Amino acid sequence: MRSTLFAILVGLFGAALLHIIIVLALPQFTGRDAYTRVLGLLEMDSFFPLTAEPGVTGLDNSDPYLRTAVCSFSIAEAPARFIARGTVPFWSLAVFDSNSNEVFSMNDHTAVNGSLDLVVATPIQLVELRKSPPETLAQSIMIEMKDDEGYAVLRALAPLDSFEEQVRNFLTESSCEPFRR
Repeated sequence: MRSTLFAILVGLFGAALLHIIIVLALPQFTGRDAYTRVLGLLEMDSFFPLTAEPGVTGLDNSDPYLRTAVCSFSIAEAPARFIARGTVPFWSLAVFDSNSNEVFSMNDHTAVNGSLDLVVATPIQLVELRKSPPETLAQSIMIEMKDDEGYAVLRALAPLDSFEEQVRNFLTESSCEPFRR
């Protein structure tokens, strides 16, 4: 009986101590999530290439063969459209919501003609687009996202130095902008 009571008291004391530590440590982690870091990069609605050295947000491109660009976007007013064309050995795109949950991902092997043409919209915007689809979206992949804000990560492979300029051009010429009819 005494040992059971002792175990319960130790458990309650340990749980209380753990909760106090978590509450006091929480401010250290606030603002360090991926979405907040991406928002710290210049402006929304354009791809921002990451460098090998961490910037002020702490984001960097640490893979020696992959070049990365990120874009934060909002679909509150209009859908977002992502377009990338060009020939690179490999590219991939991942779309995340503001909680850093992956909503959609694709690469050059799953894209139509190997080109990126993607529209991200709210459920209501998607219904409107499908009711009367614009001709410019005939080859576009349309996905639904419940959050109004998110970010996209575009990666391209540069396996040799000779691909570096081609990959850099692919990333800088890629667009991430609101879709207007």
